Amino acid sequence: MGTHVAHDETEIAPPAEVAEVHLHHPKTFIGKYIWSQDAKVIAIQYGLTAMAIGLVALVFSWLMRLQLGFPGQVSFIDPVVYLQLVSMHGMIMVIYLLTALFLGGFGNYLIPLMVGARDMVFPYLNMLSYWIYLAAVLILVASFFVPGGPTGAGWTLYPPQAILDGTPGANWGILLMLISLGVFVIGFTMGGLNYVVTVLQARTRGMTLMRMPLTVWGIFMATIMALLAFPALFVSAIMMFLDQTLGTSFFMPALVSMGQQLDHTGGSPLLFQHLFWFFGHPEVYIVALPAFGIVSDLISVHARKSIFGYRMMVWAILIIGGLSFVVWAHHMYVSGMNPYFGFFFATTTLIIAVPTAIKVYNWVLTLWRGNIRLNVPMLFAIAFIFTFVNGGLTGLFLGNVVVDLPLSDTMFVVAHFHMVMGIAPVLVVFGAIYHWYPKITGRMLDDTLGKLHFWVTFIGTYAIFYPMHYLGFMGIPRRYYGFGGTNFIPDSAHMLNVWISLAAFVVGAAQLVFLYNLAHSCFKGKPAGGNPWQATSLEWMTPETPPAHGNFGRELPTVHRWAYDYGVPGLKTDYIPQNVPPSEVAAEAWARNDRPAGA
Repeated sequence: MGTHVAHDETEIAPPAEVAEVHLHHPKTFIGKYIWSQDAKVIAIQYGLTAMAIGLVALVFSWLMRLQLGFPGQVSFIDPVVYLQLVSMHGMIMVIYLLTALFLGGFGNYLIPLMVGARDMVFPYLNMLSYWIYLAAVLILVASFFVPGGPTGAGWTLYPPQAILDGTPGANWGILLMLISLGVFVIGFTMGGLNYVVTVLQARTRGMTLMRMPLTVWGIFMATIMALLAFPALFVSAIMMFLDQTLGTSFFMPALVSMGQQLDHTGGSPLLFQHLFWFFGHPEVYIVALPAFGIVSDLISVHARKSIFGYRMMVWAILIIGGLSFVVWAHHMYVSGMNPYFGFFFATTTLIIAVPTAIKVYNWVLTLWRGNIRLNVPMLFAIAFIFTFVNGGLTGLFLGNVVVDLPLSDTMFVVAHFHMVMGIAPVLVVFGAIYHWYPKITGRMLDDTLGKLHFWVTFIGTYAIFYPMHYLGFMGIPRRYYGFGGTNFIPDSAHMLNVWISLAAFVVGAAQLVFLYNLAHSCFKGKPAGGNPWQATSLEWMTPETPPAHGNFGRELPTVHRWAYDYGVPGLKTDYIPQNVPPSEVAAEAWARNDRPAGA
């Protein structure tokens, strides 16, 4: 006869340490849905805005692939336009889509619900953070309508090239990009402080830190990292702005441009690279850690099994967050550095793989002998594990100085970066949307369309990025508009570029199926009920679906256990929600003649 061994289970929760906040309940449409202070509405605003600008970047990738697969066939894509497409695609996807979606979207929606709070601690500041983010997006879009167009300096914006005549968008384009980044950081700081304070101060009774779902842990740690890393991006944007507008020399050495001696002297382009990548590498994990947490929850729920090694998973998140600040210069091996520094950063790059590998092992061990339900969220979660491991393995190549030097400026880097930083997190975004959409709307997404979307996206992305590794080994350079009659590039490379482009068009078209599913199911989808996945965490315990303003009705829930009590024998269901006290579990077990251990 089965027994249930409780993990961190208590009958009585300590009294609340912080009084409940008073919520302002708006009465008008504008108050509820435009200038909303409800974290759930703000999350949807973030999500819709991020997806809209992300679709723009997706179209840019199509245009780039048109040029690479069918060079010279599209008349309006010249070298200037191509460089602008590369630059804007990269920056939009990394900053304005993924960061905003994971922290602004999922962070706002899930943190208050998962920790049992009424709302974010600072609702008004939360509202401001979204509108400042929207302003940053609009400033970025405005760069398409100024003389010279947007910047074409590459998404890393390296000076001196970024602000020298001859580079596309070297005047208004780069200035608007830098202003947009500065505004984005300001808006994020408002939101980030909210997330941290809410997790630390607004948890409901019984919700200890070690009872929080791993999704909250991932978003919490990523937010702390962003609060520490984004200032480096912010100050570098200000300094480059001053170099361009006032003629200062933070990053600009003495140089000659277009035959003219410029007034700059004494600046260091390497200083910008250090500042950018001190932000840039933590940014990888600012996106990855929320993805890690979400995947942990998806796997546990849909495998009907307690997460393996919960405390180890928490510590792995914290260790990854700390180590991510001491690996940044592995992006700068080709810039030249003391061999001892190269050795140090290569070593830290290998070390950070250890806690990441622990998380992968724990996901696999959670799946082991689980009651796996291969629904759409689970398919995306499993696909993430495959994709992240693939991208991580190629990262071990690039973390080695000797291997990185010949590969750094090739398509191998494009393949690695997209597998680990593009495709893997986007798979989690899709899985999370399919998982929490029933809570957000009260309706289920169409399962058939969801599986069609998954298989085309998963197989298609491998058809795009696996061949790019081969192109990189052949030495095909990245960011090039055209290759002309380059002798070392064989016909197979040109054929692969055609194949990759066709696969990219198919994968992009599959996202239209996803968007149709989102819109159609919002009105016509099957009613979901309050807890369609039979999950244990608090967001599924709200009295209403979708949750009303204030989330939990008259009384906040009391937490009696961790968020992963799945596969429980001897009960009517195979799971125990976090807000069910042990006495109720024992009573049900007695009634079903299955005496729990220790009773």
